[in-house]
Amino acid sequence: MFGKKTQKPQIDKDQLELIENAQRRVKQKKRLYSHFVIFLIGAIFLILANTVLGIGEGFKILNIDWFVFAISLWLFFLLYHVFNVFITHKFMGKDWEKAQLDKLVGEQKLRIEKLKHKVEKDELKEAKIIQSSPATIQNKNTNNLTIIVAASENNAIGKDNELIWHLSDDLKRFKSLTSGHHIIMGRKTFESFPKPLPNRTHIVISRQENYPVPEGVIVVDSIEKAIEISKNDNQPFIIGGGEIYKQAMPYVNTIEMTRVKSTFDADTFFPEIDVTVWKETKKIPHGIDSNHAYAFTFLTYVKR
Repeated sequence: MFGKKTQKPQIDKDQLELIENAQRRVKQKKRLYSHFVIFLIGAIFLILANTVLGIGEGFKILNIDWFVFAISLWLFFLLYHVFNVFITHKFMGKDWEKAQLDKLVGEQKLRIEKLKHKVEKDELKEAKIIQSSPATIQNKNTNNLTIIVAASENNAIGKDNELIWHLSDDLKRFKSLTSGHHIIMGRKTFESFPKPLPNRTHIVISRQENYPVPEGVIVVDSIEKAIEISKNDNQPFIIGGGEIYKQAMPYVNTIEMTRVKSTFDADTFFPEIDVTVWKETKKIPHGIDSNHAYAFTFLTYVKR
């Protein structure tokens, strides 16, 4: 839903990684060679400066001629560079990174399983909270639960599970605000992504049993459970779609809206904002330019 699906590269992914890795290795070795040449020239210059030009003659550090000390220190850094290129790369290269990543993914999977088990264990105890009024749940949820949405003047937000527009600065704002946080969404919104968004914890609301998702994505069957799971985040975000926005409205404290200055034909809409409930606290207009076909305004609403 957010952003266009990227085109797949024509070259095989594994081949691309090998090429990129080879290019990195070539750059590393070129830098090492340059370092070696500069070291040789520098060492000769330091020796000539002392023995021929008499610069620093008689000056010693720890009873060692200064130029010998300087060359030795420089040699140490050159050897460290060699070690880093040929030794560290071998033991901390792609295979090492993959092993570490697999380990982290395994730990994340175990943590998710424990979290799911805890949710199921506490389900009966939490039932009263889930069935209670929206105000009760909102009081229990002490974080700043926030809706983030881009909507037109007629509240259109999408059609055929895709955005109707492409606004570069709006996408940058979405990334900036949501990075590092939990993002709560419906199944269709999740399926509109080419892949999970980086540096965010995805919580997908779906009533489909055994709904398949990549590692690290959490699936729940209600907005209340999604809010409960994200309670330790200081600002989780509701990112869509239309039905999830409607369910979340009683629980959220803030709305970060991009109001697109036009009307559109759509099949998904954002709920009307009740100005008796919501107060506009921030407004940043943005005009039409070469990267933006429509004017829009960044708006922030907080609950009164």
